Amino acid sequence: MGPLASRADTVSAPALRWPLRLRAPRLIGPVLAAPVTLWLLLAFAAPLSVVVLLSLQEFADPFAPLSLVPSGAQFQTIFDDSFYLRVVGETLALAAGVTALTVILGYPLALWLARMPARWRPLAFAVILVPLLTNVVVRSLGIVLLLAPDGLINQLLGFFGLPPARTMLYTHGAVALALAQVFMPFLVLALYDVLQGISPKVQEAAETLGASRTLRTLVVDLPLSLPGLRAGIVIVFLMSSTAYVSATLLGGKKVWTTGMLVWQEALQNLNGPLAAALAIVMTALSTLFAVAVFTLAKRLMPWATGRPAGAVTIPAWLARAVDIVGRPLGILLLVVSLGLLLLPLVLVCIQSFNDVPQATVAGFRAFTFKWYERVLTGGVYGDSFLVSVQLALASAAISLALAVPAAFALARRPFPGLSILAAFWMLPLSLPHVAIGVGMLRLLQIYTVVPPFLGLVAVHVVLILPFAISLLHASVGQLDRAQEEAAATLGADAVRRFVFIVLPGLAPGLTAAAIMSFLLSFGEVTVTSFLTTARMTTLPVRIYAESTFSLEPTVHAVSAILIVATVAALLVLNKMVRLDRLHAR
Repeated sequence: MGPLASRADTVSAPALRWPLRLRAPRLIGPVLAAPVTLWLLLAFAAPLSVVVLLSLQEFADPFAPLSLVPSGAQFQTIFDDSFYLRVVGETLALAAGVTALTVILGYPLALWLARMPARWRPLAFAVILVPLLTNVVVRSLGIVLLLAPDGLINQLLGFFGLPPARTMLYTHGAVALALAQVFMPFLVLALYDVLQGISPKVQEAAETLGASRTLRTLVVDLPLSLPGLRAGIVIVFLMSSTAYVSATLLGGKKVWTTGMLVWQEALQNLNGPLAAALAIVMTALSTLFAVAVFTLAKRLMPWATGRPAGAVTIPAWLARAVDIVGRPLGILLLVVSLGLLLLPLVLVCIQSFNDVPQATVAGFRAFTFKWYERVLTGGVYGDSFLVSVQLALASAAISLALAVPAAFALARRPFPGLSILAAFWMLPLSLPHVAIGVGMLRLLQIYTVVPPFLGLVAVHVVLILPFAISLLHASVGQLDRAQEEAAATLGADAVRRFVFIVLPGLAPGLTAAAIMSFLLSFGEVTVTSFLTTARMTTLPVRIYAESTFSLEPTVHAVSAILIVATVAALLVLNKMVRLDRLHAR
């Protein structure tokens, strides 16, 4: 114990009664929870309140002060215009399709992850985390290469002598596929959290009753995983209903979503009130969907509320059909889901060495390093890279400073109302990010003394905090409190116990949270694009702009560098904390 051991001979009798004498006051829990709550009130609740207030403005003058007299003019504009109604309807249908596709492909992947032997589970987790931590623009560029007229799918069709499908890009199907690739990791992690907690005894009981492995998946795993499936469905639908980056790149202005309209009205037309009203409409509709999902799940899970569940008899013919079809179908869906997650990233890396005149030309022509030369020597991306690094470092540092006390409050100092606060801390995961972007943009326009960089940091911290708190909550819960009690009996005060006992034990979790927070901040595009300026553009936003207006393959070279950096960061992270334990709760 080092510095603590020298005081062993000076321990007094009162010190031996440390657990009683040093009983924590009731205010410690609220004090620990206060910093993160205050930050979210200022950087999350305040922008959302501004969005609500903006949506109730009568006029769309970007320079007019906010009026406190509510008006429904902006909502009337939306509901009186068939174009807006059509886009809202198409967005809801697209989000529903993306959610269904994500469930179909993501459930076999979650089962594969939960059943993976412990030895290989970190590698399997990397398959999920690398796409999750790679920014959405890079992944969308990979989908473009997959679906392009000369892309991988058409090359495979030609190899088997089938006619090419040259109209896959710039369709609702292309956007749906891209969004499913982007949001599938969220559903998989939500399901994994529940699947890995199912008791093996339940599986053994089903096996003794004659159920095959495939049938056990249907009658045991599926019902017991409904809480995770419910959470994953809600998260995917909410995110899909306001996505605009993938829709812009894969839709080619032929497919419109509400998120694209919000971005256009806020940044191009400078019509903040209409953008806010559109964001409110989608938030309200998405919330209704979430309520419907929770209501349906409640009916399907009577045991969750203490009510008995009715018995269901599966006909013998259906059981045989499940056994025959279930396993090959599950393997096929697993291969497709793994391919959808990884192939776009591989294609981006290959394209970065392709000597083609345009980034969307998918057929490999010749090997070249010139795109990397232009990236590394041209200086075009250097300033943006520095901005991204500075922003990610600042955001990660502040997130850790806020998440550590919040994690201790959750793990050790519960108090009345903490569960409500914890739900509030997780809200940024489930509310549209475009709404946060619109609100913060308006706040920065009002309080011009606040530097734009500080506004970006504030928003990035909001988006990072749910992940940082979840990771550190698990780490704090695994600390050995017996060591702290032993140190206290040797006379160590609270500061010395934290420095010499708690902090070393928490170091792996802190490192994991720091790396995850840095990667999440570095790759963020959706909200960041609302707040960047000409002199302060992050690297992912610049890649997004390049891929939208310029077709030079330098964007693939930059993207490949980011993918390799993400993989390297995860390798380092796995040395600190096994990747499969990052999501432990």
